[in-house]
Amino acid sequence: MFSSGKKQRTEKVDSLIGSNTELHGDVVFSGGLHVDGKIKGNVVASNQKATMLVLSEKGSIEGEVRVPYMVVNGLVVGDLYASESVELAPNARITGNVYYNRIEVSMGAEVNGSLVHREEQPRTVVEVEPVAAAAELKTSS
Repeated sequence: MFSSGKKQRTEKVDSLIGSNTELHGDVVFSGGLHVDGKIKGNVVASNQKATMLVLSEKGSIEGEVRVPYMVVNGLVVGDLYASESVELAPNARITGNVYYNRIEVSMGAEVNGSLVHREEQPRTVVEVEPVAAAAELKTSS
């Protein structure tokens, strides 16, 4: 009904970091990640399509977060990069900048940093013929 060709986020949780877990190091994931524990390291989506992070009010991340879709209701010390959308729930506490395409901020959420709107830029590929370019440089001098 609402599918207008836009990318769809995943609603499925593939990985869970429990409330009694503290992880040191970078986390690279795809699909859905739910964090109730602590992560000391960067959190990065390996698949930039439907990957989603949910950080509960019990969870915390100390590091950079780069995920297309995210719902934050806990503590983040570091910059957030959401190429699609970010939802800051009432208990969200961010110390860092939030780079977003679309954002929803609930009353009570706190950001100690900047909110920076960045539309996802389509990547263009430019092909250059290396031999022809080199030949033109030699003849023009």
